Amino acid sequence: MESTQEENGSTETWIALLGRKDKPADGIADYCAYLGQNLAKLGIELKPVRVEWAKNGWLRALWALWRNSKHWRGKWVIPQYTAMSWSKRGFPVGVLACAAILRWHGVRGAILFHEPAGVGGPRAIDKVRRAFQNWTVRTLYRYNEKSIFTIPLNTVPWLPTDDAKSVSIPLGPNIPENLANRSALQNRNESAKTVVVFCVSESPYGEREVADIAAATRFAAAGGTKLRVIFVGRGTSEMKGAIDRAFEGSEIEVCNRGLCEAPDVTRIFSESDAMLAVRGRLFLRRGSALAGLACGLPMVGYAGAAEGTIIDEAGITLVPFRNQAALGVALRDILTDPRLWREMHEKNLHIQKTYFSWRAIAASYTEFLSGRPT
Repeated sequence: MESTQEENGSTETWIALLGRKDKPADGIADYCAYLGQNLAKLGIELKPVRVEWAKNGWLRALWALWRNSKHWRGKWVIPQYTAMSWSKRGFPVGVLACAAILRWHGVRGAILFHEPAGVGGPRAIDKVRRAFQNWTVRTLYRYNEKSIFTIPLNTVPWLPTDDAKSVSIPLGPNIPENLANRSALQNRNESAKTVVVFCVSESPYGEREVADIAAATRFAAAGGTKLRVIFVGRGTSEMKGAIDRAFEGSEIEVCNRGLCEAPDVTRIFSESDAMLAVRGRLFLRRGSALAGLACGLPMVGYAGAAEGTIIDEAGITLVPFRNQAALGVALRDILTDPRLWREMHEKNLHIQKTYFSWRAIAASYTEFLSGRPT
C-alpha cells in the first residue's frame, strides 16, 4: 500500500494564483485561506501568490510572474478566475497572458472558475463585454490541464458531455462553521426570536431588499411573536438610513452590526433562529446562504435559481421572487413551529458536513488533482 505524503513527512505544494484584491472584504482570498488550512491536514501546502497588476501595472506584474513561475514546473497552479479580479473594466486580457506564461514554464494548470460565464447587461458595451468574457472562459479551459467549477457541470452549457478534465466542487462558507446541534434550545417560544440578514446590496437594490425584509418580519411579528432583526456584513452600515425608515413605527428590535470579524459572524448566526436571504434569487454560490448553512441556520430565500441543485436537500424554504407575503408566512412558520425548525436545522447541519465543509472540499481537491482518496 502506498503511504501518503503526510506519513512520509513530505509536503506537496500547490500555488493559488490570485488577481486584484477586493475591498473591503476579499472573498477569493478567504476561500484560499480556508482551503489551504484544510489541505494542510492532508499533507498539501496551498501557497497564495497574487499578480499585483492593479498596484504595479501589467508589465511589472507579468514580469514578476515570469520570474516566479520558473520554479513551478510540474506543480499544480490554480488560477482563481473572476473577470473583475483580472480587469478594471471587465475585459480580462491579462489573465490570458498569465495562463500563457504558466503554460510556457510547464506548470500543471487547474483553473478555478468562480464565474463560469460572462456577466451581461442592457447596453451594447455590456453585450460586447459578456461575449469577450465567455470567449476568455473557454480559452482558459483549453489552456489548463484541469478545470474546477463551483456549480454542477450539467449547468455549464458549453462543456463537453462527461468531461473528464472538469469537476464540480461547491464553494465553502467564508466564516468558521458551527456544527453543534441546537435542536433542544428551540423550546423558548416565550423569548424574542432573532432573524439575521447577512449583507445587503448597493442602492437601488438594497432599498428593495430592506423593504422585503421589513414587510416579512412585520408579518411574522403580527401574530404576537417578539422579533429582533440583526443586520450584519457588507452593505449593512451603508443602508442604515433605509433600514431605520423601513422599520420606523414597528415594535421589532433592529440591530445593525455592520462589518464584523468572521468568528463574530459565526457567533451571531449560532445565536439566531432564522435567516432571510433576499439578495435576489438564491443560488448555489450565494455566500450569505453558505454562511447560514455553516451554522445550521434555517433560511427563507427567493426561488428561481437554486432548484435542481443540492440546495434542494437543505433546510431552506424558497418562495416566489419578491413575494413579501409568502416570505412572511415562511418566516413565521419557522419561528413558531419547533418541529419544522428542528427539521430544517438538522438538514442544514447534514448538508454542511457532507458537501460544504472545508474538510469535504479539500478532500475533493486532493482526489481530483492528486488522484488519491482521502
